[in-house]
Amino acid sequence: MSVVDPAPDKAFVPLGVAAFLAVIGGAALDLAFPSVGIWPLAFVGIAIALITLIGRSIGGGLLIGLLFGLSFYLIHILWATRYLGVIPWLALAGIEGIFWGLGSILIVLAYRWVPKLSTRPVVTHVATAVLVGGIWSARELFMGSWPYSGFPWGRMGISQSESPLAHLTSWVGITGLSFLLVTFTALVVEWFRFIRARWHTAPTRTRVGWGMFGAPIATMMVLFLVLPAFPTTPNGTMTVGSVQGNGPAGYFDDRSEHSVMQAQLDATEPLLGEDIDVLLWPEGGVDWDPLQQPTVARILDRLAIDADAPILMNAVTERGEQYFNTSMLWQAGDGAVAYYDKRNPVPFGEYVPDRWFYEMIVPDLIGLIQREYAPGTNSPVFDVDGIAVGLAICFDVIYDAVIWEGAADGAEVYMFQTNNADFRETDENLQQLAFARMRAIETGRSVVNISTVGTSQVMAPDGRTIDQLPEAEPGHMLTEVELRTGLTPAVILGSSIQFVLLWGSVGALVVVGVAARHRRRRTTAVQ
Repeated sequence: MSVVDPAPDKAFVPLGVAAFLAVIGGAALDLAFPSVGIWPLAFVGIAIALITLIGRSIGGGLLIGLLFGLSFYLIHILWATRYLGVIPWLALAGIEGIFWGLGSILIVLAYRWVPKLSTRPVVTHVATAVLVGGIWSARELFMGSWPYSGFPWGRMGISQSESPLAHLTSWVGITGLSFLLVTFTALVVEWFRFIRARWHTAPTRTRVGWGMFGAPIATMMVLFLVLPAFPTTPNGTMTVGSVQGNGPAGYFDDRSEHSVMQAQLDATEPLLGEDIDVLLWPEGGVDWDPLQQPTVARILDRLAIDADAPILMNAVTERGEQYFNTSMLWQAGDGAVAYYDKRNPVPFGEYVPDRWFYEMIVPDLIGLIQREYAPGTNSPVFDVDGIAVGLAICFDVIYDAVIWEGAADGAEVYMFQTNNADFRETDENLQQLAFARMRAIETGRSVVNISTVGTSQVMAPDGRTIDQLPEAEPGHMLTEVELRTGLTPAVILGSSIQFVLLWGSVGALVVVGVAARHRRRRTTAVQ
């Protein structure tokens, strides 16, 4: 019996309609992320992205993918215009859109090749959905690691930071959640394609196929809703005093000497006399290197005595001919007793890769970035009176490796320091906060996310907000946070899951392509 199925090389929608839908789909996908945060729209955006690629040519897939990627990123990172203007925004969104388009070609090939390998439609559709989910995840991993350490912003998993599906991150990590979201959506798309193709030609067999095909979809829905977050083990509490100074910490803010530090000191004043285990200041909370400035060191010593607690603070440090974005644990009389240098300095923000090249293109913009920060290599964990505190500085939080390393090194709680002053009143700080929330869930740890200007929050191990400060206002939080031990599957298996999704998906596509080509040749020879 012949297989009644949409021709694998026939477009599901015309090219002109697909182009229009791609632009709409990219915008819809952005609405799933903060600040709007309508998380079900992630499924809508993914579905549109896939439907518009079915049956496309290579060139058509590149065009549709490029349009979708540009639509998404031009909106999603509009906040980038606040830093250096329109050119960096267009450049970053443009390169991400190109990568999105190139990855879409691989999805087009999956839709073209997989149906050629089997005469069993249900198997074919399910296999297609799984491969498409893997390729999408592989594209995310590539975009998040290359070039210049990549840009892991806008990952599908982050769209679910406040959805009922966020708990899955503790099992499979952010990349694994992206895979599950895309695979589930692709299964639904394939289900409708299957029903649409067979309804008028074989209604009885369609009803049988409906049940067979619905089984994997139903299974995933049950998995999404029933599987609890992986449990970590409570291990006491820690009282954290965290400070949002709201000082002039932006790149172009007018400031006087020590004005940023003074803002932190003023906001700290109400905490003095409280019983705290550690005083936490944000990234850039000290605007002079205390290792080079004795006056600053004395101020920090005095504060540590008055607070009767060590200070976890951050400043630019200079060692030899290198500059670092450094978090320090400061104790009265002993100074800095522990250091963590930011592992992932921001390209074109904290350093300029291939400066000679970009100075030829936009010398005025590149000239604004004078200081070159070196990446750190030290452990992202501090011992604070016997409590292991995991660290990440600003964009560090979007990179998986530094978070997993902290958990593996024994972190019982995370403290993230950031400076969002260049992106006041934009979606950037809320998008970054979504990463922090997912890190809490992923690791099963409490997270204190403190910003110079907001939004600052304390999150429980399940991602719930338990304390917060409004944006653009000075303030402090005095919070008892739960400590946890034990490693989640996401931390233990995260790198392995990423390896399988990246290389397994690419390898599977190559194998499917070779097999499809071989089968076509064999069929031609028989005819």
